[in-house]
Amino acid sequence: MNLLDNIQEKQLGNLELLARQVVEGFIIGLHKSPFHGFSVEFAEHRLYNPGESTKNMDWKVYARTDKLFVKRFEEETNLRCQIVIDASSSMYFPEKSRNQKKLYLNKIRFSALAASALMNLLQKQRDSFGLSIFSESIQTHTPCKSSTTHYRLLLSYLDQLIQLPERNKQTAAADSLHQIAESIHRRSMVIIFSDMMDSGADNSELFRALQHLKHNKHEVVLFHVVDKAREIEFEFDNRPYLFIDMETGEKVRLQSNQVKEHYTEQMRQFRDDLRLKCMQYKIDFVEADINKGVNPVLQSFLVKRSKMNI
Repeated sequence: MNLLDNIQEKQLGNLELLARQVVEGFIIGLHKSPFHGFSVEFAEHRLYNPGESTKNMDWKVYARTDKLFVKRFEEETNLRCQIVIDASSSMYFPEKSRNQKKLYLNKIRFSALAASALMNLLQKQRDSFGLSIFSESIQTHTPCKSSTTHYRLLLSYLDQLIQLPERNKQTAAADSLHQIAESIHRRSMVIIFSDMMDSGADNSELFRALQHLKHNKHEVVLFHVVDKAREIEFEFDNRPYLFIDMETGEKVRLQSNQVKEHYTEQMRQFRDDLRLKCMQYKIDFVEADINKGVNPVLQSFLVKRSKMNI
């Protein structure tokens, strides 16, 4: 089980302190914001009035209709970012063992820590951010704001996720993402933390939900949060195990090597399909292996973002 280093271990109970440390380390190293708001937002077409500037003329519409239309824009100065966290029971893997005294990092802790750091960064930029938490349905959904009071409220929601694990809580990722796509302001940034293991939908429905977000003009970033060693590469000793589905409670007893080849092939295919769909829909896919720790994964992403914005 992955253990945090001594510094992070002391800070794990304080999301705000850890978030500040991650962000300050990034800012000191790069001196450049990884996120940029939209300068203008398209509103509608209107007929061209003779004598006015042709700067915003829509020549594509003219080519199709032989009529002159001008694009109207609304000023939009700040970024809106909706952070979405999967809080189904599978996100609490790996669970803390009974004799384990030290703090550890599971998927929900990773997601909460990374989300709190991103909110801290967005607040420093005076951008607005909201939080959506889902499992079988959407549990929490806040509008985007930039105030300190709002930031502290969202930190309290994240802290509750860490402190109150719950078994047999299934995932309705596809349905939840469809709802979120419709409920937030168009042209928002949507950052998702999820293992994308939907209990009810098949992969095609999950991919349609991601496509829905892009169709609604959102910029989407997917942190695919996994324990790579166990969930992807199935690294277990060759001995009998009792495997328990954390979302359904279903149990199966087997020798790990009996299923390893088939399991790893299925997981590899799922990840490849997910990555390919993200590339197709122009969604930023981030491999978030919890064994690497929050800082390396998040800072690698932020560095990549900042270079894209140069």
